[in-house]
Amino acid sequence: MKLLLSWLQEFVSVPSEPRQLAEELTMLGLAVDSVTTEEGETVFEIDVTTNRPDCLSHYGVARELAARYGGVAAAFPETPAEKPRARRRDPVVVITATDLCRRYSARIIRGVKVGPSPDWLARRMERVGVRSINNVADATNYVLMGYGHPLHAFDLDRLEKGRIVVRRAGESELLRTLDAVERRLTRDDLVIADAKRPVALAGIMGGLDTEISLHTQNVLLESAWFEPVTVRRTSKKQGLHTEASHRFERGADLGATLAAANRCIELIRELAGGELDAHVSDVYPQPKQVQTILLRHAELARHLGMEIPAADVEQILAGLGFLPRARGRTGWRCTVPTHRVDLSREIDLVEEVARHYGYDRFPLRLPPSSGQPARKAPHAAKEERLRSLLLGLGYDEALSPVLVSRTTEAFEESPAVALSNPLSEEASVMRTSLVPGLLAAVQWNLNRGQETVRLFELGNIYLRSANGHREPPVLGLVATGDRAEAGLNQPARKFDWLDLKGDLEQCAELFEIGSYRFDSEILPDYYRPGHGARLMLDGGPVVLLGQLSQAAAEQWKFRHPVFLAEVFLERLYARDLRSPRSQPISRFPAVERDFSLLLLRQVQFQNVREAVLSLGIPEVVAVSPVEALYDRPPATPERYSLLLRLTLQSHQATLTEAELAAWSARVMECLKGKLGAQIRV
Repeated sequence: MKLLLSWLQEFVSVPSEPRQLAEELTMLGLAVDSVTTEEGETVFEIDVTTNRPDCLSHYGVARELAARYGGVAAAFPETPAEKPRARRRDPVVVITATDLCRRYSARIIRGVKVGPSPDWLARRMERVGVRSINNVADATNYVLMGYGHPLHAFDLDRLEKGRIVVRRAGESELLRTLDAVERRLTRDDLVIADAKRPVALAGIMGGLDTEISLHTQNVLLESAWFEPVTVRRTSKKQGLHTEASHRFERGADLGATLAAANRCIELIRELAGGELDAHVSDVYPQPKQVQTILLRHAELARHLGMEIPAADVEQILAGLGFLPRARGRTGWRCTVPTHRVDLSREIDLVEEVARHYGYDRFPLRLPPSSGQPARKAPHAAKEERLRSLLLGLGYDEALSPVLVSRTTEAFEESPAVALSNPLSEEASVMRTSLVPGLLAAVQWNLNRGQETVRLFELGNIYLRSANGHREPPVLGLVATGDRAEAGLNQPARKFDWLDLKGDLEQCAELFEIGSYRFDSEILPDYYRPGHGARLMLDGGPVVLLGQLSQAAAEQWKFRHPVFLAEVFLERLYARDLRSPRSQPISRFPAVERDFSLLLLRQVQFQNVREAVLSLGIPEVVAVSPVEALYDRPPATPERYSLLLRLTLQSHQATLTEAELAAWSARVMECLKGKLGAQIRV
């Protein structure tokens, strides 16, 4: 919200310079984002939290400053300065939805002359971000920005029978609002109607049929209180956010409706002339009971950790309008003013005293210890090892929202856990996968020119179970772009899903898992067929990895291949971390032997490795693939070509050619017998 220093000074004396004033407002909880000067006028841009609608005006901020400086802000106007003239026919105000409109005040002024606003008013409104319309409409907006209470002016002659009815809208009832949009309403919406039709969306925007125009002569001024949840629901549904709805959604001042109307009437008469009707329509079915809170000395000292002088406490509370009444040694009985909709408990008053006394005046102290030492989470060490490894492999850690929208259902294997009262559709369910959040992070980076992205996230997902839901830990990885940057002697190398497979094997080898195997039997639809695999452990999948499918890539508008993996950590965390092991280094040289093989397409390298190791030759220290050809000779439609390398070494002696030949023959015989391998010619 924008504040003008000159406007503030009409309500309270401000001794501070603008920059110092900005610091004081920030310390009071009204953060000042900027201080600018426009044509000699100092303008503050402040950030008002949602629990302080009373500060969404110059007068509201002036109340805070008056308490800060130990004074009192100028009084809120209560009655028009001149006695109005009586009329025989008075408007009738009826509230049928008393649960949604607790008070409705209306005043009438006749014989106005609608025209442009004077320059001083138009300039002041434009500097706080409100467009000048005409003198009557500007008067309502001026009171809104000045005193914080929304008002609306109707053309009285265009109200059917001069009646005002505050009611729920009829199902599919239509209303054309001031922005010339015809809106279809439901029973959940609150409207202001005349004897025939709706003429305004309560607390949001007026109707086009009864707007103030140059032909308007008689004005009915509305000043009311509407239920915040209803205003917010209708505002969101209709896509309308106005200065009025912004305040009604947070809670307007129930006690200021008539006072705000009287101030606006004075301003309209000053700008547009006219005669004021004697009749005052102030329908208030259930007046709000005065709320009092007891602030105790002991609680004040307990929460703040120090004794604040009683005189300072009374001055702060009186400056804020709480009318403190001393109760001996107990404390003070305080009356909550109607504009403070955020106060209901003793701790709220403690916070008010602390704010205005000054947080900078409290001594620095450590909180008392509970005597219980901090303990690490059960899997903290394992999680830290995983994090360190992935950071070393070139991945950056990401954090994605736990609350997501239902558009992520494509990545769900079971129905999501829904919130009973979500803040929005974008945060209506708990995530069942880390993949959507990581893909969104990749998309964000790619859209900003970052072509190489490698991210990981360690977090929980939320799945339904017989007892409600469970929260298993999961590791998610995603990568796209280059695996290695271009150098002087070599071009850049693109990331491939096999690179991701190698990174995940290193993650798996952090744990005592013994042997594991990969297969590609069943993968979710968002993995590209033939470009993915599962790491199987104890008969179940622990890792899913592969390339994002073409359909999913088009949905996310990815132009380059994206690779992802999901690691279900429950089974890994059930294993201990692998302990470091050492063995003596052989003094004798190692020997390598290569085997050029043709293998059936269904034979995996894991099968080859297991077959070689099953021979139990202790001198075999490594079995590794050097080259695999699938789509060019010597590969055939039935077989692929594999160049296999064995590394052999002894700790007792240098290996002889006869020993190597014998072992090579055993290896080849085993591969032929178990896997149907052929020697590649």
